[in-house]
Amino acid sequence: MGSEVIVELQRNSTNWANVVGEIVKIERKIFPKHESLARSFDEELRKKNSGLLYAELNGEVAGYVMYSWPSSLYASITKLAGKAMERLKAAIEKCKKRKVQRISLHVDPLRTAAMTIYKKLGFQVDSLVEGYYSSDRNAYRMHLDSESD
Repeated sequence: MGSEVIVELQRNSTNWANVVGEIVKIERKIFPKHESLARSFDEELRKKNSGLLYAELNGEVAGYVMYSWPSSLYASITKLAGKAMERLKAAIEKCKKRKVQRISLHVDPLRTAAMTIYKKLGFQVDSLVEGYYSSDRNAYRMHLDSESD
């Protein structure tokens, strides 16, 4: 049994297409069609100030976290799949190195395992966003503020 390695996907990487292809397969498997970025993942990743960390296990993508930092004021975790704790920690560290002041994300309140992970990492519930996922599915908006140095 191998160990999981966290890798940052680089825009000029020779394995870009392969990694994105594996992520799209995971997207289609895990997320309902209306929540999936399967059709636009490559396009989303090519946007300025976006990044992706993925877990590689035995040469295959085991999970990922996609994030963006439109400014130094805030960053957003836009997608997260697989056992996420280490990838989320790594994304938080990347944002902190970029001097991001606040990281936010959205989560279905019924996803208790995800809520537990986010709270362990210091995220706090900011507000309830009604109809975020669909007309009958809400989300909590959560945030994590960087400590002042």
